Amino acid sequence: MANVNDLLVNTIRNERGRIVAGLLHYCGNLDVCEEAFQEAALAAMNAWRTEVPANPGAWLMTTAKNSARDAWRRRQVVAQKAVLFNEERTETQDSVDTIEDNYLRLICTCCHPDLSVDNQIALTLKVVAGFSMGEIARAFVCSDATVSQRILRAKQILAENHVSYGVPDRSELSGRLVAVLGVIYSMYNEGYTAHSGPLMRLDLQGEALQLAKHLSDCVPDEPELFGLIALMAFGIARAKTRVDNDGVPLLLPQQDRPLWNKEFMREGFMALGRARTLGNGRTYVLQAEIAAVHMMAATWHDTDWARILALYDALDELSPSPVVKLNRAIALSMHQGPAAGLRALDELTPALAGYHLFYATRADLVERCGGDATDDLRQAIALATNDGEHRLLELRLANALRK
Repeated sequence: MANVNDLLVNTIRNERGRIVAGLLHYCGNLDVCEEAFQEAALAAMNAWRTEVPANPGAWLMTTAKNSARDAWRRRQVVAQKAVLFNEERTETQDSVDTIEDNYLRLICTCCHPDLSVDNQIALTLKVVAGFSMGEIARAFVCSDATVSQRILRAKQILAENHVSYGVPDRSELSGRLVAVLGVIYSMYNEGYTAHSGPLMRLDLQGEALQLAKHLSDCVPDEPELFGLIALMAFGIARAKTRVDNDGVPLLLPQQDRPLWNKEFMREGFMALGRARTLGNGRTYVLQAEIAAVHMMAATWHDTDWARILALYDALDELSPSPVVKLNRAIALSMHQGPAAGLRALDELTPALAGYHLFYATRADLVERCGGDATDDLRQAIALATNDGEHRLLELRLANALRK
């Protein structure tokens, strides 16, 4: 039973976006698509106990499509919606100006300009990626209740404005690009450090990078998109060195740099070069520049912290946030010493009081100053939800107590 449950969870996680996208391509109603997918998942819980399908993803898709068809029939609108629910429709019938990838098209559809950018991102992460409220809340560094209200409000606005979920063409895409990039970045971040379970979800990281590369075919002149591609490629390049054999995270100073993936590093530098050529890059390009400094350093001690601090200063001026300021404090501590970093952290206590990495960072700086970091480590442990991070923090606390 455990294996069947794991299979179902993994299939739902990996196939949700594509199945909902495929359903939307045929029936044109997002609520029906979501309901159909949920019904298919519930059906799988019962059916797979006796027989596991050879192709679980195809089984879910077929069952969801049948459920969506039944829903339309129950609502007695088949005749009116027949043009939107034609199973003989093929991709070749689409306009040449539509985005080719169904999954990416669904993201663009949910990122409707009637919504604020934050609401677009929250709705898309819930509908397309199937993120939990906790995962979305972590992306926004806010509470689950705030996210829930944000998603509810987004759906209300779309309903009140009678928005139909059509496929945006390329001429409409620029107005949705900020939110689309935000969604892809949030997907990547969840893959980079998962909300729960093991440290990383490599499948989600790879999917986010692939989506961004698909998008670059439609938008070949957007520096922020290429900055995001570079940032993700650099992160994926380090993936295999980020945990030890027991799944405990290895921070940058402990990572075996010769094992960083050269192919992804090359892809990252090529994308960053493209972003530089295009010019006018903003937050994603600056983050990619910071990552590039780390990638170019032969060792941790060779890191150009003055350059990184300057980049964080620019990022903080352009797009200030508590998390940016936290990372800037780390760079400041490496460039000017831990006491300077602690002073910078003092200003962030109210904003990041519920963020485990704030306390983990402060613990490191306190220890470097020769102080007792056990209280901060205990607070970080209490707030951490990822198994790998939790284990690393417990090891750090055990080492601190032995001193």
